[in-house]
Amino acid sequence: MGRLLGPLRRGAGDPTYHLDGEDHWLGIRTPEGTATLRVRGEPALGEVHAEAWGAGAGWALEGLPALLGDADDPSGFTAHHDIVAAAWERYPHLRIGRTDRVMEALVPAVIEQKVTGKEAFAGFRRLVHRFGERAPGPGEQRRLWVQPAPETVRRVPSWEWLKMHVDGARSRPIVHAAGVAGSLERLVWVDGDEADRRLRSLPGIGVWTSAEVRQRALGDPDAVSFGDYHLAKQVGWALFGHDIDDERLAEVLEPYRPHRGRAAMLMLAVGARRPRRGPRMAPRTHLPAR
Repeated sequence: MGRLLGPLRRGAGDPTYHLDGEDHWLGIRTPEGTATLRVRGEPALGEVHAEAWGAGAGWALEGLPALLGDADDPSGFTAHHDIVAAAWERYPHLRIGRTDRVMEALVPAVIEQKVTGKEAFAGFRRLVHRFGERAPGPGEQRRLWVQPAPETVRRVPSWEWLKMHVDGARSRPIVHAAGVAGSLERLVWVDGDEADRRLRSLPGIGVWTSAEVRQRALGDPDAVSFGDYHLAKQVGWALFGHDIDDERLAEVLEPYRPHRGRAAMLMLAVGARRPRRGPRMAPRTHLPAR
């Protein structure tokens, strides 16, 4: 469950995602309203147990199989590296889930552009706490939250974004996307390449952000987060024991098309990790205090 749902969690303090033992609690906004979703895996039984509350409960439960990778089709995937073959043999059940909620993936992805994880996660928490709402049912008692609705995001003024340490280069694309949220949610019906084209037609949405959205919302097995601060280096260490750049990453993954994202995921699942050393990206200090 952690491998499937973990990518939806935006840092340990994500107010929309709580992990309580084996129970994964998610606060989500569906086309039918907000919902609290509790998911628990029972590996010994080969089962998944789930409950949902709120106006969107039915939608959330209906989409649970896709969320857990049931819609993912790995047919045609072939390992071109020994490490990928070993990972595929070790994790033959590993699938890529999809939430079918585009704005829910896009907002935090844009907040995470070109800043440290600590700064991005803090900005997302502030946005949710300030403009979101409590998740329904037992989610409220667990202090679980739901991201703000697009119409709410669209009305957040520029100075409020700055107070949340989200600068204009990131807040403007979010506000613009919120204005066309209805069209963005319809991307769940198109293929990955077309979704990528439409996402990148929006101001401030580039290769990295498009891939981050498609991975989570659409379960696109070919989405690769080129431009990521860590990905190319981690794949380089997994395969070769040293850093590589994005150009080399593209060469390595090209034979896996249309499963490049799946291949990268498998490389990272079992490959050597890059040593932590040297200076790290520092958070900025020029934005207003909260």
